[in-house]
Amino acid sequence: MRAIVAYELGGPEVLKLEERPRPVADEGQIVIRTEAIGVSYAETQLRAGTLPMPVPLPLPAVLGAEAAGEVVEVGAGVDEALLGTRRVGVTGGAGAYAEYVAVPVSLTSPLPDGVTPVEAVATGAPGAIALALLHKAGLTGGETVLVEAGASSVGAYLIEHAKELGAGKVIATAGARAKRDRAGALGADEVLDHREAGWPDALPDVDVVFESIGGSSARQVLGRLTPGTGRMLSYGLLSGEPPAVTAADLMERGVTVTGCSGPAWAAQVFGTHYPEILARLASGRSRAHVHATLPLEQIAEAHRLLEARTALGRVLLTP
Repeated sequence: MRAIVAYELGGPEVLKLEERPRPVADEGQIVIRTEAIGVSYAETQLRAGTLPMPVPLPLPAVLGAEAAGEVVEVGAGVDEALLGTRRVGVTGGAGAYAEYVAVPVSLTSPLPDGVTPVEAVATGAPGAIALALLHKAGLTGGETVLVEAGASSVGAYLIEHAKELGAGKVIATAGARAKRDRAGALGADEVLDHREAGWPDALPDVDVVFESIGGSSARQVLGRLTPGTGRMLSYGLLSGEPPAVTAADLMERGVTVTGCSGPAWAAQVFGTHYPEILARLASGRSRAHVHATLPLEQIAEAHRLLEARTALGRVLLTP
């Protein structure tokens, strides 16, 4: 099969197209013949070696964490009736930049009728994460929320569904003018440019922050949380740095910070909210946001698009 392999860390040029053995389904896994593959900004950081990780990325590596397509093989313990069906899911790590990928069946969902593989991948993971964050926030109605990187893949769904799930006012951040315009078109009541120094100073008190930037700005935003009841949900590291927040910062304002990651979080996202967002997509209550669909061999261009931070929607690959 054709696959994209990185033998070293570096720029997009380290991603090479080559022939690799087709994966075999282990116990609890299925093999999918990919028809659509997701590409994320975190994967560009992984490739460049700038994403904070407990252990270095083992090389050589086939990156990619999400794909959709036809089930062509099932492992032990998996229902053979899945053969020939179409499913979408995540690998739990890497391996999706290829014509075939092995994934845990527990991290996949069937494609609803009328939903294409491209739509399913474009919506699946970011939409599920957004729904999980909104439910975790425990919005009670009328609250002011801040969505950082509101034009990002997850941010778009946070803005779209925040008021439906209990927000009263939605403030978003974005960088370039086109991204700020997009955040407003998605439903944000106010949009700030997070490239401007001291942008958190322009915030009113906010009840909930969906924090995806990390670094020093997280500490500044924490200072705008409503004392006593404010909460920050940390789920991303767009800056490449963890949030610079200490226990003393929390104690001073009596607020909470919740880290939204790890196995228990993933089980909730992909066990509950992944099928939920696909059902919303099928019924028209959510929509797929696609910026570009590129052939597998143009993976370097896909990474450059994301690193330029100009994409208005997801960037996908098709083998």
